[in-house]
Amino acid sequence: MSAPDTRIDVRIDVAVTPPYPVYIGSGLLANTVAGTVAEVVTEQHVALISDEHVAAHYADRVAQALADAGKRCTRFVVASGEPSKSLATFGRLLSEMVEAGFDRGGAVLALGGGVVGDLAGYVAASYMRGVAFYQCPTSLLAMVDASVGGKTGINLPEGKNLVGAFWQPRAVVIDVDTLRTLPAAEFRQGTVELYKHGLLADASILEHVPGPDYRQDAPSDVLADLIGRSVRVKADIVAADEREQGRRAFLNLGHTLAHALEAYSHQDHHPHGPLPHGDAVAYGLLFVAHLAAARGYADETDRIRDFVRWVSPRPLNVSDFGALLPYLARDKKHVGGAQRWVLLEHIGQPTLVSDLREDELRRAWAALVAETETVS
Repeated sequence: MSAPDTRIDVRIDVAVTPPYPVYIGSGLLANTVAGTVAEVVTEQHVALISDEHVAAHYADRVAQALADAGKRCTRFVVASGEPSKSLATFGRLLSEMVEAGFDRGGAVLALGGGVVGDLAGYVAASYMRGVAFYQCPTSLLAMVDASVGGKTGINLPEGKNLVGAFWQPRAVVIDVDTLRTLPAAEFRQGTVELYKHGLLADASILEHVPGPDYRQDAPSDVLADLIGRSVRVKADIVAADEREQGRRAFLNLGHTLAHALEAYSHQDHHPHGPLPHGDAVAYGLLFVAHLAAARGYADETDRIRDFVRWVSPRPLNVSDFGALLPYLARDKKHVGGAQRWVLLEHIGQPTLVSDLREDELRRAWAALVAETETVS
């Protein structure tokens, strides 16, 4: 089968030190021309880390393209899903890389969604005190969020991403063709982060998402444009605050509650299984919209409620807000013991708030729960 045509629609340079490119286009997995995976990876021995689902679709073509470019590729496949972001899987991958003969001149390539990117990035940051790392995200969520910014990590039973490191990739290659095989629910999940970036800094995204022309089978240049707008928002924020000392915290809009919901649902409390990240963030965005409105900021609850309906998240299924308090208390974004929440004063004007009282949180929670039946 011949390789698909290659077209780079968008290139974004992330201005960290050192800077790195993000290529967005079509046919970037299987060819060896500029901007494709095989061209941007310069190391000769590549650890291709993927999960079972993604590997079945794309690992062969990426490995063949690397081989055609004269590179040696060793594959490492993990189970699909959040449980792979564990100490056990992390340790196994490190040991297997030693057995495969990797030295400091090798590279790690993450092929998959956010779980694979976080895990593989932490492997790259840790192996022999750090080796080259490349991101090739195949889910919309990973394309617009996890693949850019250098955050890597794994989970502990006590919470998400409590172990990790900042380790920037050498390059990110986004092939929008991979969205064609993405389940519709996962496409909507990824849209939550794209929409969040619109709320934070690019209202033009909100004009198109969701909308009749926004779909995963849209022309690749349309998808590349919207993904590019979202990536630019994150790239600009990361460049201004690489280590999350200030402005980068704005990217946590909706995530404080979301991480608590995810951690709670992973402790065998959720009858429908663990709550996916996109669903959790969707609820988190609506929750902080209620907090913002109650504080006298712009009331965006109607707009965000309509978006959450479009996402069609799984039910909350948390009977008591008090059950989430231990998880909120462990959030790694806290400073000096104070909870930090990101609220919107207006679209495009996020602010950090550290004086929210429990009664304010409970009122916003009650409003969210009251809407659950209509948004899920």
